[in-house]
Amino acid sequence: MIGEHVIVGYTSDPGGRDALALGAAITRVTGGELTVATIYPPGSPGLAVEAQANLAHAAQELDTTPAEYMAFESRGSGRGLSVLASRIRADLIVAGSAGGGQHGRIAIGATSDHLLHLSSEAVMLAPAGHVPPGELDRLTLAYVHRPQCDEAVERMAQAALRLGVPLRLITFDLRTEDQGKLRDDLALAVRLAWESTGIEAESEVAEGHDVAAAMEDVTWLPGELLVCAASEDAQPHRVFLGELAMKVLRASSCPVAVLPRGFS
Repeated sequence: MIGEHVIVGYTSDPGGRDALALGAAITRVTGGELTVATIYPPGSPGLAVEAQANLAHAAQELDTTPAEYMAFESRGSGRGLSVLASRIRADLIVAGSAGGGQHGRIAIGATSDHLLHLSSEAVMLAPAGHVPPGELDRLTLAYVHRPQCDEAVERMAQAALRLGVPLRLITFDLRTEDQGKLRDDLALAVRLAWESTGIEAESEVAEGHDVAAAMEDVTWLPGELLVCAASEDAQPHRVFLGELAMKVLRASSCPVAVLPRGFS
């Protein structure tokens, strides 16, 4: 289950603070370890000092929440976070929304773009201005009938069972496919969740003329976490977000976690 060791990519801006709050909230739910990391470029002593100052500020923000703090040298923030996550055996990288995006939505910057296409660990992004509630209300998996999503159904059912929260499976009807087939596929996914864990997953078809409209067609709880599986085009044990999932991520008002291919 993701969240047993969370690494937060911290920067001294609103996105970094959103990521910090979300990472801390996830570890409170899972009981996992928390590492806060600031990445700085090589050959920059001044930025290395600034990174340490940023970490001191993060420690003040977290107050009594236990965490490890690490400044790490890398040519790119996304690459640095991924390499560091592998070294410390973190299973989830949390990052914030890029500056300049819409409040309450996720804007993709250079760091998150790298992570969403090359990370070997699960990646979670916080919408701009997101304030995590005290508890997790529900796990929702964006479902499309393909092997990566079927695998994710079993994993998320196990996670929901362990965390004691409901599991919802949603699929998208963009008025381009037979809704009967979509509902049949969704029913099979609900059955898969039941057979693997005994959980009765909720299911919904989100309808709309595009992804953004479909996302508004369903209800989102304050403590919702949306999960997407990696694309079939992803390399084994890597994250790679497909076109539909990227649109879902951009339209989401709640945090989104993306699982690497072959996640276990």
